[in-house]
Amino acid sequence: MAGRKRYTKEFKLDAVSLVLDQGHTRSEVAKMLDVSQQIIGRWVKEFQQDDDGHAFRGNGKLTPEQAEIRKLKAQVK
Repeated sequence: MAGRKRYTKEFKLDAVSLVLDQGHTRSEVAKMLDVSQQIIGRWVKEFQQDDDGHAFRGNGKLTPEQAEIRKLKAQVK
């Protein structure tokens, strides 16, 4: 059994752009990119909820605020 498929940030942003900027439906984009419609919907939702430009950061990648908090906590120790 294969593991979960991972998609790059650029791939996700391109998929979201097809829906939001070019007017394709989520199902059309899902068929074009061979991805489930639910995943496309999740990516669009995450992109729309992102207000600081950090959508699709990936596992373990911190926002600048999180990195600063981690640095300050280390200094306090």
